[in-house]
Amino acid sequence: MPATIDTSPGAGIVPASTKGVRVRSADLADHPVPGGREEDWRFTPLKVLRPLLDGAEPSGEIKLDWQASGAEVTMLTGDAPQLGRVLVPYDRTSAVTAARASGGLHVRVPPETTGAEVSLVVQGVGETAYQRILVEVAHHASAAVVLDYRGTATLGSNVEFDVADGAELTVLSIHDWDLAAVHAATHGIRVGRDARVKHIVVSLGGMLVRSSVDVAYAGPGGEIDLLGVFFADAGQHLEHRLFVDHAVPECTSHVEYRGALQGDPGAGAAGIARSVWIGDVLIRAEAVGTSTYELNRNLVLTDAARADSVPNLEIETGEIRGAGHASATGRFDDEQLFYLQARGIPPQEARRLVVRGFFTDLVRRFGLPEMETRVLAALSAELGHSDPRFAALEDEDYAEGEA
Repeated sequence: MPATIDTSPGAGIVPASTKGVRVRSADLADHPVPGGREEDWRFTPLKVLRPLLDGAEPSGEIKLDWQASGAEVTMLTGDAPQLGRVLVPYDRTSAVTAARASGGLHVRVPPETTGAEVSLVVQGVGETAYQRILVEVAHHASAAVVLDYRGTATLGSNVEFDVADGAELTVLSIHDWDLAAVHAATHGIRVGRDARVKHIVVSLGGMLVRSSVDVAYAGPGGEIDLLGVFFADAGQHLEHRLFVDHAVPECTSHVEYRGALQGDPGAGAAGIARSVWIGDVLIRAEAVGTSTYELNRNLVLTDAARADSVPNLEIETGEIRGAGHASATGRFDDEQLFYLQARGIPPQEARRLVVRGFFTDLVRRFGLPEMETRVLAALSAELGHSDPRFAALEDEDYAEGEA
């Protein structure tokens, strides 16, 4: 049964017994405003997210700029019946966004199209705004889509990806917001029969970014890779939640997120860097032949940093190919730092090389060379400028492997 709230004295919140029964509804009444004790909200700073939870009237502006090759991009107006078929709201912010947003953006890749490319820049200007996007990749087509978030806004966004039978999609969502931005992003993905999806999230900017990804399979043979990279500085809260629902046979999922945290111990509460990663995988009784694995690794660079990592695996059948999960949070490897300093590398530069090595092999799996270069440059900038004397060493020693 869904989670319920008992308001009697001393009572608490009773969590649902399985992720498979959570409420999915476009009706706001079915998604009460959270109080902070609910399992899905207990890590999130609700005060910062309040406008998107209360359904504040839109008061800001979102500017869209796109470039497309091999795809049709159109604006939808009004109720737009195309929206909401893949992503049925399952929490308060996604329901508010569905209710408040007017129209949306529709990206369609026609059947049999190969190598379609779409780059969409979302520029926030001002206060509260809501946005809906639908990306459809028709049967046996292939496409790469980049969603690039910039500027400042308090944005609720619902993004749907409908990947038809035999289609392939690579999508990268980069949160490169100014530090005052707040973003509640909800992604719904439907993976067709024998379809392949690579979904990538990069979180660098924003005061609060809460990214939720929901995956469902529409036929056997579907495959999805869920990759993520994030770097939390002082005063940032970066939260990533994933739910992969294996409800059909012979499907595959692989999840890997890596993050680094760099707080400011001298700044009190304002100097805390915070990350949250929640990975939920459900293998239903009918999903025989499933193969799944999820991994989260966090590198804590300073004091005043906190990383919460919660992998969950729920299995209702033993007839699977494999399932597992792992999570690790720790500081620098002293042996690696000693090795680099023994070669004459200053401590600060050695530290930067270790962090870059921690991220590099995952970033190189994006399959989008321009974005890989941009992300690695942004990660380097987070740690300060590199000494040019060690640029060649960095490329040679760390381009192929991880720290």
